[in-house]
Amino acid sequence: MLNDMNKTSLFYEYYAQWIEVYKKGAIREATLAKYLMTQKWVEKLIPEVKVSELTRTVYQQLLNEYAKEHERQTTLDFHHQLKGAILDAVDEGLLSRDPTRKAIIKGKAPKTKKIKYLNQFELHTLIADLDIKDTPNWDWFILLVAKTGMRFSEALAITPEDFDFARQTLSISKTWDYKGDGGFLPTKNKSSVRKIQIDWQIVVKFSVLTKELPPDKPIFIGKSKIYNSTVNDVLIRHCKACGISEISIHGLRHTHASLLLFAGVSIASVARRLGHASMTTTQKTYLHIIQELENKDVDLVMRTLSGL
Repeated sequence: MLNDMNKTSLFYEYYAQWIEVYKKGAIREATLAKYLMTQKWVEKLIPEVKVSELTRTVYQQLLNEYAKEHERQTTLDFHHQLKGAILDAVDEGLLSRDPTRKAIIKGKAPKTKKIKYLNQFELHTLIADLDIKDTPNWDWFILLVAKTGMRFSEALAITPEDFDFARQTLSISKTWDYKGDGGFLPTKNKSSVRKIQIDWQIVVKFSVLTKELPPDKPIFIGKSKIYNSTVNDVLIRHCKACGISEISIHGLRHTHASLLLFAGVSIASVARRLGHASMTTTQKTYLHIIQELENKDVDLVMRTLSGL
């Protein structure tokens, strides 16, 4: 039952109701979970603060406390998730001024994140070790992710009718709810809806594999619940058997992108293929690879100029 909120209501209760009214059913479950986590932090950090007591100083202190345990980007996300509710409180007359105005975002320095990926030789070795049977198995799944760079949930949702073998394309328009009760879900963002080119080996292999399968049913989904760890375990066993770097399924996505970048494919093309919302995401994720490529470019420039 929803309650009428007023200036004397506790802010964390107002925020919880705001999520229920404005966010539940309007955003993806994964995004909703982030709002609910923000609500728990608000309740933990300012449990007794009323809506009317949320001044700029109180709000800044809230951000400062949150920032003590989180990186700056996480604190910025926390701020954005709160700001919508607070601006609505201003519109409703529960607050006379916007306390989020000129908020200072702090946070711990981000940890250096070295992404794990295979080099071209290691990927060749892995693919050669896969046991490709007559029916779908996780080795087929690993092959598809390695060749397309799809996200785990996107690859789970692939159906035979998503393939256009004549044009050598694969349509990615949905994900599979493997964390919940199963079923199709929308993609992560609008940019994730895309068609990507597939090579002739995938065309030949998957045209045979999917020939007798239901066209609108996911290729890799059976009756039992799917866990990310299950597929990662299969991949790691192959990596150990081959004597190559041990990576996760998400590491295969990084491998795919890295090989394309090293091959000279533009950042814009890689971003579109991966379904990134912008090239900025691609640049941030693969910064160290881009820096390596820039160093090679400098050498090429110098050799070219010295030959004039």
